[in-house]
Amino acid sequence: MNLQGWMLAGLGALALCGVSGCDEGVDGGGGCCFSLSSVRPGSAASTPERGPGCEQSGGGQDTDGMVWIPGGEFWMGSTDPLARADESPVHRVSVRGFWMDATEVTNAEFEAFVKATGYLTMAERRIDWEEYRRHLPEGAPKPPDEELAPGSVVFSPPAGVDRSVDLRRHELWWKWVEGACWKHPEGPGSTIVDRMNHPVVHVAFEDARAYAAWAGKRLPTEAEWEYAARGGLSGKRNVWGDEPIDPTRCNTWQGRFPVHNSGEDGYIGSSPVRSFAPNGYGLHDMAGNVWEWCVDLYRPDAYARRLRETGADGVCQDPVEASGSFDPRHPHEPEVRVIRGGSFLCHDSYCASYRPSARMATSPDTSLSHTGFRCVLDAPAPTENPVRESHSSNSEELP
Repeated sequence: MNLQGWMLAGLGALALCGVSGCDEGVDGGGGCCFSLSSVRPGSAASTPERGPGCEQSGGGQDTDGMVWIPGGEFWMGSTDPLARADESPVHRVSVRGFWMDATEVTNAEFEAFVKATGYLTMAERRIDWEEYRRHLPEGAPKPPDEELAPGSVVFSPPAGVDRSVDLRRHELWWKWVEGACWKHPEGPGSTIVDRMNHPVVHVAFEDARAYAAWAGKRLPTEAEWEYAARGGLSGKRNVWGDEPIDPTRCNTWQGRFPVHNSGEDGYIGSSPVRSFAPNGYGLHDMAGNVWEWCVDLYRPDAYARRLRETGADGVCQDPVEASGSFDPRHPHEPEVRVIRGGSFLCHDSYCASYRPSARMATSPDTSLSHTGFRCVLDAPAPTENPVRESHSSNSEELP
């Protein structure tokens, strides 16, 4: 079996977010994200964790293109019928005010970073065989050097299928593509020339963190992300409220996943940032479009652990999971990180992760065609709060 074969076969063991038997609910998550340890030199898996605020370098305070998120308390998590077990128990959390990018980082912004620094993303680096072999069956032969070429994982809908697809067989729609990277999202021959205002994708955790440091910012904590995504709405199912999802709300999948996307929302893949209405804080694409990295390590029992520490009436102050990651869906992974927000692949029949409370886990060395990020900044509040008053209340009641 060649390297690509091992990679795709390995998905069965290393994935998935929400495989049958691992999660309750409708979310089969494999359409949304997974862990593929195509480990490369300098993998984030070997990088010690740094707490929130330590991502920053240079002390830049430029808040251009950012929105002020006023600090406050909220109920984190959900008991919605679509929620998975790791979204419970709902617990009280407090966050300090912070600035957040109004949109996901775009191709144009990431290109400026690459031009200024010469940075190579993990998808652009050759695979380190000595590292990667640790994730393969014992005795797996070393492939030819040409099969260790750089690449990434690309969504590829099954061709010629007019019937239902076994949603447990994620290898039917995820493909390892040599040469795929942020500049070539579908592989060699594809380009971002007409997608400069789309979110950058094929960025691993290390890549997102490197950009944030260069910009004088950091990645958000999971609590900051959910608080911001809710936009001041208390305990609602979606970032816009309790109304059901429809094609005017956000960029997700319409049709039969993963075979046919009707594009009723106007897009088959990613969409330009600001294509859909912002939430109550003025943030775009907090639901759908592309997944977004958070700084937290993932644990399915993170909320239960917090509640044990604070008690039923307590408030958890600025929580961040900084050690001891674990995911039973990725039992061999030494580290898994939280991603939030869902993507253009989300569909209620399979992946309802466009909800603000939805959590997913991905290995930090994984890059995919539907995963990007946005940054936050610790800087003084504006003299005039730009948040619309009708949505700015941070005093929430129990959902």
